[in-house]
Amino acid sequence: MTAPKLPAGFVKLCKAVTAKRPKTVIDHILKRGFITTQELKDKYGYDHPPRAVRDVKENGIPIEMFRVEGSDGRKIAAYRFGDPKKARFGKQVGRTAFTKEIKGKLVALHGVRCAIYLELFPERELQIDHRIPFEVLGDVRSAELKPEDFMLLCGSANRAKSWSCEHCVNWLELKKPDVCRSCYWAYPDNYTHIAMRQIRRADIMWMEHEVEVYEKLKQRTLQLQKNIPSYVKEIVEEHLKSEVG
Repeated sequence: MTAPKLPAGFVKLCKAVTAKRPKTVIDHILKRGFITTQELKDKYGYDHPPRAVRDVKENGIPIEMFRVEGSDGRKIAAYRFGDPKKARFGKQVGRTAFTKEIKGKLVALHGVRCAIYLELFPERELQIDHRIPFEVLGDVRSAELKPEDFMLLCGSANRAKSWSCEHCVNWLELKKPDVCRSCYWAYPDNYTHIAMRQIRRADIMWMEHEVEVYEKLKQRTLQLQKNIPSYVKEIVEEHLKSEVG
């Protein structure tokens, strides 16, 4: 597939993006017409292709996904520019728009605590994330940023949320904000589903002095030939049964 003829103004503004990850995607599409998930992984070393593509979108550049045949003959995802008329240059959104002010408001409301793991972290390690993904809710740049629309996440929780959201039918097809509003990843303290699946989860971290307890738990599960999550479930179930009895 050859690169399509694009408006000169669109190309000029695409080339104005300087951040490495979105620039890599943009330059490849400008040259080749599209980029595949396989190329993002093998050629550029991005193990999480959707995040690289999202970076392009958050610079206001329309991107659409389609399918091509991979090197092994199977269909894989590929990305190309969408309608140039839908570009929103000069009005960046997403992570690039976050300021110290909005982070300060979130810390004032919730403390330096990860909204998923509920553990305290150094403020510098907490990342601001949309409760409802930008990919679903769309562009809300005209309104003042409201702290209630965002959450503070540690890096691990943010990666887990991104992976789950980007494999959700609502992210890929439906684009319904109300679906996200009842999801664990948006409101972990009040949800009815996780990425549209009937799942409940409790994320637990062992930090600092608690690590010793975790190591004991790990050794015990090895002795029992069980994994930690299932063993923790058994302990909780037995405890609840004993309370009822």
